[in-house]
Amino acid sequence: MRSDHTIREATVVVTEALDGEAVERWRDRFTEAAARRPERLVVDLRHSPRIDAAAIVLLLQLHREMLRADGQLTLRAPVERVRRMLGLARVDHVLEVEESR
Repeated sequence: MRSDHTIREATVVVTEALDGEAVERWRDRFTEAAARRPERLVVDLRHSPRIDAAAIVLLLQLHREMLRADGQLTLRAPVERVRRMLGLARVDHVLEVEESR
């Protein structure tokens, strides 16, 4: 494992539905956070009432990007509706999901 991580954890708190045009706005924030090369990038979804397929693709891309950088992506506290979408997309076992703190 490389040791070039300078930040242990970075958190991005999503404050709206992660769907439609919002996905592109959040893509920039996620990319900026990942570029800081944290050991763990947390996407806090507790305030996001829903996600769509484009958001799931974005989260999977972010997951792969973090793995390539020897980091980890964690989704924190998604609401039940978001959890269902992750399950329907069959990514709930690929993406790490953490309960609310």
